Amino acid sequence: MNEKEILKLVGARIRISRKKRGLSQESLGEKGGFHFSYIGQIERGEKNVSLINLAKIANALEVNVAQLFSYVHEDSELTEADVEVKEIVMMLRESNLEKVRMAKNVVREIVREKE
Repeated sequence: MNEKEILKLVGARIRISRKKRGLSQESLGEKGGFHFSYIGQIERGEKNVSLINLAKIANALEVNVAQLFSYVHEDSELTEADVEVKEIVMMLRESNLEKVRMAKNVVREIVREKE
């Protein structure tokens, strides 16, 4: 994958996340502290965004930075539930084994309630 492809894929992921939340480029820019034209340049793959700015954008979108690197085509967009599950998995990966097992038991009980 070349540099331009990476920029376009990350930009597309930001655009998908922004639209999914009903935000304009201007409102995302305001939330992240950027000019709307900068957001547009990132979404079109014209700007090589820094990691710090990428973290600010992810925060403004209320997503994990890693989600901006999960390359999903617009026609196969993740559901809201998929996004939530991925966030839970990311949190669990940062936890110790005991906490992972506790989370597993909690999830098991929640799923049993639905049956």
